[in-house]
Amino acid sequence: MNNEASGPSGPAGPITGAEIVVRCLAEEGVKHVFGYPGGAVLYIYDAIFQQDKFQHVLVRHEQAAVHAADAYSRSSNTVGVAIVTSGPGVTNAVTGLSTAYMDSIPMVVISGQVPSHAIGQDAFQECDTVGITRPVVKHNFLVKDVKDLASTIKKAFFIARTGRPGPVLVDIPKDITVNKCMFEYPREIEMRSYKPVDKGHTGQIRKAVQLLQGAERPMIYAGGGVILANASPELNRLVEKIGAPVTNTLMGLGGSRSSDKHFVGMPGMHGTYEANMAMQHCDVLIAIGARFDDRVIGNPKHFASHPRKIIHIDIDPSSISKRVKVDIPIVGNVKDVLTEFLVQLDATGAARTNTDSLRDWWKQVDEWRGRDCLRYEDSDILIKPQSVVEKLWKVTGGDAFITSDVGQHQMWAAQYYPFDKPRRWINSGGLGTMGVGLPYAMGVQMANPGATVACVTGEGSIQMCIQELATCKQYHLTPKIILLNNRFLGMVRQWQQIDYGSRYSESYMDSLPDFEKLAEAYGHVGMRIEKPGDVEGSLREAFAMKDRLVFMNFITDQSENVWPMVKAGKGLSEMLLGSEDL
Repeated sequence: MNNEASGPSGPAGPITGAEIVVRCLAEEGVKHVFGYPGGAVLYIYDAIFQQDKFQHVLVRHEQAAVHAADAYSRSSNTVGVAIVTSGPGVTNAVTGLSTAYMDSIPMVVISGQVPSHAIGQDAFQECDTVGITRPVVKHNFLVKDVKDLASTIKKAFFIARTGRPGPVLVDIPKDITVNKCMFEYPREIEMRSYKPVDKGHTGQIRKAVQLLQGAERPMIYAGGGVILANASPELNRLVEKIGAPVTNTLMGLGGSRSSDKHFVGMPGMHGTYEANMAMQHCDVLIAIGARFDDRVIGNPKHFASHPRKIIHIDIDPSSISKRVKVDIPIVGNVKDVLTEFLVQLDATGAARTNTDSLRDWWKQVDEWRGRDCLRYEDSDILIKPQSVVEKLWKVTGGDAFITSDVGQHQMWAAQYYPFDKPRRWINSGGLGTMGVGLPYAMGVQMANPGATVACVTGEGSIQMCIQELATCKQYHLTPKIILLNNRFLGMVRQWQQIDYGSRYSESYMDSLPDFEKLAEAYGHVGMRIEKPGDVEGSLREAFAMKDRLVFMNFITDQSENVWPMVKAGKGLSEMLLGSEDL
């Protein structure tokens, strides 16, 4: 480890561990910290009270602190930070850690721990934080000496943001926060056991370029790694050069421009017909920052039934050939690899060697596109949830930050709100965590003051962290909540209809609160919209109230399902396009 100090930036004498924590966060340029105090972190909170380098945001539940820090990171390309206390504080944070871990989000969570001498003694509010969180973080630390505190926090930020990003937890016993030592923050960290690769292998890239240039039916499949690597400009240039259809995963939406003619929609379980068919029938597939997960390719055996050559670019070597065998693996940072890819393409002088076959390929893709798989029957009587999302896009000019919870509303938002920019679509992909929508909106607005933020949610999800309406009130946060209220746990009901003989076991929400009054009780504006003709006008009215949080309760058609759908265990081309396919 390189222990070069960052230079004098405070008192010359020894300072407490709590002051070191605060100074480290300031050195990292942290502007906002989300947290909830408790006994084990009170020295840290006392040090926070006495500083002015960053703002602490008091949430109402530790889970929301980690979700908000997660979204802060997703929407701003920074490392989100949260602080929680020991015992139930850290166990409440586990869901947020797991959510960030599944989606590779860089974040540092500082947790309090009982004093060092009490560890292992079943002390009040003690738990094995390192053991509990090990499966759901990129790395974690237990600080045993105050002299190691600054270097540990430096390591935490370094690990969180480099390689395949992810959450890192630093567990600090209470006595460490009161012990004193000299403060020295390292400029750089070098860890012998952790050396992530950024640059892709030049020879492998050359092979990939040659393969892609000669493809008759090329396809670009881009995931969340494009967003995390800030590689959208490079991806869009590649799409233009190759002229191939491109699909973005749920986590990759906005990575390539949805308005571009090459974009064929999202792939997978609720992807478009054209994206899934093109994925299945291409002859060369280049996967960029994506991991061939079960919700994208369906049954791997079915996916492998059509031979194709696969190029896979990923920062994490363990993700390559994990579910699908690939032909040309390229390990490296997506942005660096695509930059080299484009240089080599330019050097060859021709992006393609057989334009006739590409023209035929597009003819086929456009034929699939002609199925108009996202078409739905609108109504003058019942509000269709798809229509609400379409009008939300219209009213916001397609330029809002959209957070979502998990379920039918999440899929409708992904399908009907086209994204032309990265980091505008904030949702839980890998873990599928209900309750993230509102704290995500808080984190996004903290990171992007003045931006238009909307949270698309369902009546089941919103109640899981609804107490954060109080946080929004305290910190003058004004997202617009778009509740698509169908009085069901919508996605559960859909699966029960399709796979369980319409036996709606415990999926009907028959004791819902008056959301408008509840929003008003927290000091916000509540609106109830029941008629299709009122949808657009209500949205315009809500977004005109820039200084208020508006909770919009849209009473939607209970019978609507998310189509297309690839049932579990089925292949990409075995899509249900509507209820008529049941």
